Amino acid sequence: MAWIYLGVAGLFEVIWAFAMKQSDGFTRPWATTVTLVAMAASVWFLSLSMKVLPLGTAYVIWTGIGAVGTFVLGVLLLGESADSLRLLAAVLIVAGLVLMKIASPH
Repeated sequence: MAWIYLGVAGLFEVIWAFAMKQSDGFTRPWATTVTLVAMAASVWFLSLSMKVLPLGTAYVIWTGIGAVGTFVLGVLLLGESADSLRLLAAVLIVAGLVLMKIASPH
């Protein structure tokens, strides 16, 4: 169950990062509200996963999901660059996440 909580936490991290971009510096109330609620949910689910998972594993995977997820949304929805170096960086992050999961004792 801890891995599910961690995945949900990561998804909420992607949501809050995207909503923060849409909030335009917290000047748009709806996007600001989504940002704050998703932040709270993300940290709460992360805390649930940390009851079982090691701190280093949980935190690295949480931030990795957020980093790669927001990169993908930026490319797909905001027209951000998807050049070869940025794609390689995302692939390396995912590889690191997979290795962290494999190395985790839980």
